[in-house]
Amino acid sequence: MKRTLELMAVNPERKEDVEGPGDPVVRFQSYLHGGTSSLLSTLPTLIVFPVYKTVFRQQIHNTAVHQAVGQLCKEGPVKLYRGVAPPLVMRTLNGTLLFGLQDTLLHQLSSQKVISTSALPAVAGFGAGVVEAVVFTPFERVQNVLQNGQNDRQLPSLKSVLVKLRAQRMASGFYRAFLPIAARNALGSSLYFGLKGPVYGVVAEQGLSPEASSFISGTLTSMAISLTLYPLSVLVANMQAQVGGEVKGVVACWRLLWESRHKSLALLYRGGSLVILRSCITWGITTAIYDRQEKRSG
Repeated sequence: MKRTLELMAVNPERKEDVEGPGDPVVRFQSYLHGGTSSLLSTLPTLIVFPVYKTVFRQQIHNTAVHQAVGQLCKEGPVKLYRGVAPPLVMRTLNGTLLFGLQDTLLHQLSSQKVISTSALPAVAGFGAGVVEAVVFTPFERVQNVLQNGQNDRQLPSLKSVLVKLRAQRMASGFYRAFLPIAARNALGSSLYFGLKGPVYGVVAEQGLSPEASSFISGTLTSMAISLTLYPLSVLVANMQAQVGGEVKGVVACWRLLWESRHKSLALLYRGGSLVILRSCITWGITTAIYDRQEKRSG
């Protein structure tokens, strides 16, 4: 059984041979394990939230680290954790939906036998990422409005933000920047589930424990994804930080962002190292916990 489970970690489609494609209990376990692993990994999110907020200020205002930290210190400790609730809630629900839906789609697609087995995890991850964007774009929108210090006077509370966004059209309110979020999430989820298994197999061959192999595979996969898709996160942050005013499209916003960074990749990736580090730790922990729960339930 142990050997079978280890093979399943490398080739998730092997799981169907053991469990069967239509077992609702199996599908529910994937949602449960995804939510539990994400909930447990929110502790690092809570601890490093000031770092995340520093990076957000860099993304919005194109400032150096010491300037962003200076802004936060000037605002005081009370406002330091303003905007922390949405990512904590989103993180837990995100894991529940992402892992559970990917597993459900994986087994549905495997029964169709129209896609190669090696591509199934990535394709299922892509579909889960699109649904994830539909569900969680409003959360990200509220989070980015709350974290922008320029909104403190006009929108001092979560309730005021919700009321303001509700008064906007869907595309300029809660679903502002939906297209880049959908692209980022779909590509990110596809890469995560497509690479996680093969990376786990390579790491496990080095003689490491299953837990260490899962952690490292989650860390390395997350590093590759974060590095590749970070510009989309910067674009989303800039599109969502303001409420009201002239609403520009994705292409126009990208041009403004690129010009504001003086057409420099180095400036575009400002703050990226901290985001990548945080993402590696969080997804390494999430992957290790999720894989351990899946093996125990098997």
